[in-house]
Order: sequence, then C-alpha cells, then structure tokens
Amino acid sequence: MEKSWPAKDGHADAAAVVQVRGGTQPLVPEGSDVGSRFLQVELELNVRLRQLAFPEPVQYTYNPLEYAWDTHCNYVSTYCHGNQSILFLGMNPGPFGMAQTGVPFGEVSSVRDWLKISGEVGRPPEEHPKRRIMGLSCTRSEVSGARFWGLFRKLCGEPHVFFRHCFVHNLCPLMFVSGSGKNLTPPELPAAVRDALLARCDDALCQVVQVLGVATVIGVGKVAEQRARRALAAAGLQLYSVEGLRGSMHCYCFRHELVLSVLAEPLHPGTSRQPYWDQTLTAVISNKSQNKSLRA
Repeated sequence: MEKSWPAKDGHADAAAVVQVRGGTQPLVPEGSDVGSRFLQVELELNVRLRQLAFPEPVQYTYNPLEYAWDTHCNYVSTYCHGNQSILFLGMNPGPFGMAQTGVPFGEVSSVRDWLKISGEVGRPPEEHPKRRIMGLSCTRSEVSGARFWGLFRKLCGEPHVFFRHCFVHNLCPLMFVSGSGKNLTPPELPAAVRDALLARCDDALCQVVQVLGVATVIGVGKVAEQRARRALAAAGLQLYSVEGLRGSMHCYCFRHELVLSVLAEPLHPGTSRQPYWDQTLTAVISNKSQNKSLRA
C-alpha cells in the first residue's frame, strides 16, 4: 500500500510517496527544521528495532510509526517546533491510543476533536482479533490518554497554549500483544530482548532531547521517568533535582494519580502536589509566560 507525506499546507509531496510495509522506509521531507529532524530520529530507531525478534509471550508486534505514519507526521508537523522546553515522555503505545492514532496518549476523541489531527491509518501486517486497528474510527477510549489530554484541555483550553512550551513523545514506539490479546509493556518482556529494545530506545531518546533542545523531561509514570533519568545521565546530559541549577536538564515523574486529582479539583497556585508543578505546569497554562522563564 502506498502512502504520501502530508505536507504542511495539506498537499501531498509527490516526491515522498512511500510503501509503508514490505521493507521500504517512510520518507521525511527535505529540510532541517526541528520536526523533520525529530522524525528522522524515529525512522532510524525503526530500522534498529526491526533487527529484534520478540519471543513468547509476545505474539503480535504493532508499530504505529509504520502503519499510522500519516497521522503521526500530521501531529509532528503541527505541534513540534524549536521553542519547546518540556518533553512529556510516555512508555509505549496503548491499544486504544497511539496504536490507533499514531499520536502519543492518542485517545481518539482527544486526537480528532481537540488536537484536530486527521489522516489515513493503515493496518499492521498481523493483528490479534481482539486488537484490531480501526484508526480514527475506533470507538474504544484509552483511559490514560483521555486523562492526560483531558488534564491539559482543562488547564490550557486550546492546544497551542500547551504546545507553546511542551511536546509529547513515547520512549518506545512498539506495542506488544500476547496470544490471549493482553497488552504487554516493555518491562514484561524477557530480559535479554527487553534490554536490547530499551537500549535502542534510550539512545533515540537522547537524540530527541538534543534535537528538541528541551530543558525538562517529565516521565508519565515511574518507569518512564526512571528510564529517562538513566538514559540522559549515561549520555552525559547532567541531571539536577528540583533544587538544582536553573537551565540544567531536569527529569521528573508525572504520576497518574496527580492527573486524576487535578481533573477533579481546581488548580490552586502555591499548593502544588509535586515539586515541579509550579515550575513547569504553571508556565504551561499561563499565556503570559515566556520560554526564558523555563530556560534561564
């Protein structure tokens, strides 16, 4: 099946027609902008991940950066730019989120109705009968994605307010499914292949951080935070605690229960539930804030 890159003006680039499966690599449009360089890092990671074979309990492997490349590129070209200071980092796609839409935490209604992302979503070469890819027509809701984007919809109102300072990315682009249809996270994989997978993903994360030029990485969940902290420290990107020097690389954990509490209650400045709250998320929701306040 052939697909073409959706250019930023909405017209397909005739030179960027690609075959999504069958060994042909999707193409990134020529250019040196941040979005193009970000996508190139992802494609290089795809190549490295194809070298891996995933044993039991994995029966099916989904890569939305292949079959949902159209919508993923739409997301990146719309929201990835060079002035963002904060990277929210998830672990890997969920079955009713990014696996369906190509967008991190990509619960369908949030992607379609709030982020206004559109495009064609194909299918992986093999699918579990309980985990069919329906794309933007999927009627199931990804709970974590609905919570994540619901939080920032409540706090920011419009996507451009959030994306002025922030971008969202997953450490690993692959979703793993067992023979029973269970979603398997990377930590549940056999140790040898898990370590090989995450080493490749860690390398790509460090490249992403450098391409984006972010000063703060917020892991959504403890595993993502720990992985990011370890990878960035190993790469020589020095980490400091909240009390550390401004302008240095920071890495925090964004707890799922925090999302629920903020959705349930109004935000009261100065009563943060986690140390990074005032320093990062207050800037995100303030139309008056400037990047220099985060990257001084």
